[in-house]
Amino acid sequence: MLPQFETILTGLAEGSVVPYLGPGALAGVVGTTHGQPIPADSDSLILAMNGGKPMAPKLMYEFPRAAMNVELKRGRKALTRFLDDTYRDTDWSSSPLHADLAARGLPYIIDINRDTQLQKAYAGKPHTLIVGIARISATAYRFHIFHYDGALYQAIDQDAVDVSLPILFKPLGTPIPNSDYIASDADFVDYLTELMGGFAIPGFIKRLRQGKRYLLLGLRLNRDTERMLLSDITFGSDRPAGWALIPNANAKEKRFLDKLGFELIDAGVDQLFGTLNKKTEESALAS
Repeated sequence: MLPQFETILTGLAEGSVVPYLGPGALAGVVGTTHGQPIPADSDSLILAMNGGKPMAPKLMYEFPRAAMNVELKRGRKALTRFLDDTYRDTDWSSSPLHADLAARGLPYIIDINRDTQLQKAYAGKPHTLIVGIARISATAYRFHIFHYDGALYQAIDQDAVDVSLPILFKPLGTPIPNSDYIASDADFVDYLTELMGGFAIPGFIKRLRQGKRYLLLGLRLNRDTERMLLSDITFGSDRPAGWALIPNANAKEKRFLDKLGFELIDAGVDQLFGTLNKKTEESALAS
């Protein structure tokens, strides 16, 4: 076991370390009928959106750019329909990592994927869900908040949140209970602007996140979008800010992590998950 893992596991148990899930956290999740991996990272999402065929090189650069192209040519409904078909209407295998995190009763998890694995892992368990929204003129805020009572989601105001319940933060959206997504360039321009201005983070999260450290799982940091999202969501973190599990990180990622105060661990999510399983087995034998 890597020496940092012991500190990470202790922090997770204490609630001082917050998991931050990127696309790589969905590794191993496949369709139950077709057996194909769930589209999660930028390239796989673009290919899935375009019927398995690459788009023009300038559009293949990043999913938000390709999504903007689809939105302009075919309308917002086409983009939403693709994401709904992918994440709501397709049956995917369960993620052991998400199930393990849910079983630990962690107070706060951030998931920048648009799938429902984390919500399914918390099915039957009361929790608070925060979903990022963009380009909504009816409110100054860029989030919706829902209380899950163990069976159903109900929209609530941020002042009505029971902070004793686990909090699932899905900044880029989810199809459940409503289809809300941050996907296209226009979405990100609005959302990131309001995130920097403080209008995309509920007040109770601003208080909760003070002094926290973060565990980046399955997140590559080669694009400005992911870097800006991480910087603003983790604002106010302790120093060191946490740990990033990135195998074979490049120089750009290393510089950015150093700037934010993250310790780089040259390991994958599977290595940490193996450690989590081993610790669980040891605890069971000891009891």
